[in-house]
Amino acid sequence: MASDITILGIESSCDDTSAAVLRGTEMLSNVIASQAVHVQYGGVIPELASRAHQQNIVPVVDTALKNAGTEISDIDAIAFTRGPGLLGSLLVGVSFAKGLAVANNIPLVEVNHLQGHILSHFIDLPGQETPHPAFPFLCLLVSGGHTQIVLVSAPLHMEIVGTTIDDAAGEAFDKCAKVMGLPYPGGPVIDKLAAQGDPSRFRFAKPSVEGFDYSFSGLKTSFLYFLRDRVKEDPDFIENNKADLCASLQKTIIDILLNKLVKAAKEYRIRDIAIAGGVSANSGLRNAITAEGEKRHWHTFLPPLKFTTDNAAMIAVAGYFRYSEGLLSDLSVTPEARIENILAKE
Repeated sequence: MASDITILGIESSCDDTSAAVLRGTEMLSNVIASQAVHVQYGGVIPELASRAHQQNIVPVVDTALKNAGTEISDIDAIAFTRGPGLLGSLLVGVSFAKGLAVANNIPLVEVNHLQGHILSHFIDLPGQETPHPAFPFLCLLVSGGHTQIVLVSAPLHMEIVGTTIDDAAGEAFDKCAKVMGLPYPGGPVIDKLAAQGDPSRFRFAKPSVEGFDYSFSGLKTSFLYFLRDRVKEDPDFIENNKADLCASLQKTIIDILLNKLVKAAKEYRIRDIAIAGGVSANSGLRNAITAEGEKRHWHTFLPPLKFTTDNAAMIAVAGYFRYSEGLLSDLSVTPEARIENILAKE
């Protein structure tokens, strides 16, 4: 693959507007505009998100190009998130990418948001030696909307071997946090409080699901009923036990995640293990998978924290691999809120 290919990446799948420039796999810039407006509502409001993307996308792309020291004429392809995500948010990014491509006669490359998270492990930073997983490797992809174990045979050859049959791990974190009255987003708040608590203080339900699939709805129900019963006895129970509740909940979720990952690693006889997605920023999960890796002689790969959240650098690196294989998109491409089988090479 040519290392002088320059890709402009655009990401707008949820509530972060981001643009990045990569030359080959080396990141030259990565600009993110976050939206604070959703905090007061306890979750992302799609209409507000799409409006904010419209306001942010031009300055974000302009800043990314300037920070990279590039002009639009230097760009070989524009990579954009096609899905999955919020349809209104995706529409802003896809439409802008199309317009920019037409105006400057630049090829378009559509990218699966989830594939971008996984391929973030191949972003190189200037002047730094960055270790990359060797193929094939397993990636535990954990976010607010997805929990999957993905077998990665090559940059564009991926197979989902395990997925959640109901809720995602990130959703379990956020909804349990809401039940406790914690601010949105709840996952990082639980992570912070868990560091001060006893993870063995309380026990919650761990579902029994066949194969490598996950389930988190039972855990959420167990947690809700547990709190309901305890609060009846002591109205201040949550406040007085907040750190221990967070630590115990976090340990339960991590145990569920790692149990299936260990089984998959044994089944496929793979020792290169990576994590990706928003929940991969969780310190408890990062520590647990590192310890599990030392115990089982894995080569573990944790993404830098700046690549765990939604960002355009991961879209650009995925776009680089697709562009190198000649996988271009035309102007008929439309955003897709849900896309089946988009981890496979098309």
